[in-house]
Amino acid sequence: MTNFLEFARGPLFLATFLFMVLALLRLVILNTRQVIQALGKTPARDVPWRKVVTDSAEWVVPVRHVIREVPLLSLASIAFHVGAILTPILLAAHVALWERGLGIRLPAFPATVSDVLTLVTLASAAILFVIRLVRPAAHMLSRPWDYVLLVLVALPFLTGYLAAHPAGAPFGYQTLMLLHVLSAELLFVLMPTTKLAHMVLFPFARLSGDIFWRLVPGAGAKVAHTLRGSEKGVEA
Repeated sequence: MTNFLEFARGPLFLATFLFMVLALLRLVILNTRQVIQALGKTPARDVPWRKVVTDSAEWVVPVRHVIREVPLLSLASIAFHVGAILTPILLAAHVALWERGLGIRLPAFPATVSDVLTLVTLASAAILFVIRLVRPAAHMLSRPWDYVLLVLVALPFLTGYLAAHPAGAPFGYQTLMLLHVLSAELLFVLMPTTKLAHMVLFPFARLSGDIFWRLVPGAGAKVAHTLRGSEKGVEA
């Protein structure tokens, strides 16, 4: 068990982390290229950059965009994303890893704050899971993989919390740490290959409405002609 844990913490961690970084970098490069190509093909160059940046910043913590009709879903989603991003980066034990492996010194959360964020993330994941099951609109849009992915994201938080608080845990410390490391490494592989990539590609999603969907002059009439035929007034 000890040798397997050391392998998971060492070579396997490095390989999966490097895969995630390179694969996400590839996605960023491809999306940047698409934006540049779209700008080159779009006659209208008046892209509202300030509005795009402002909207993107607002959606990072979208408090003012909370859906009034489903406040629980919206608040749970915000809490889940905040916890899922900040906790792995600023957890004290992880900060030590960043410094030792990458030479990056980040501020670390106190243990109490990390515990609270972890529990909030787990509770939010459970709420989102249940809402997907019981709310018709959410259930209709959900696929089996959406439920599996939600569980996989929550798993490193659960195993990490149990490893840090072993009293009453169902497994020993080494087993929990092995599950924690392996589940995190699985997420490294899934990050650039599933919808989890939206955490990095979010700015490009915000740009799409302002750049990718702009039509060249006369394109609207051609689309209308294709859909409706040569009716009177389609030129407009």
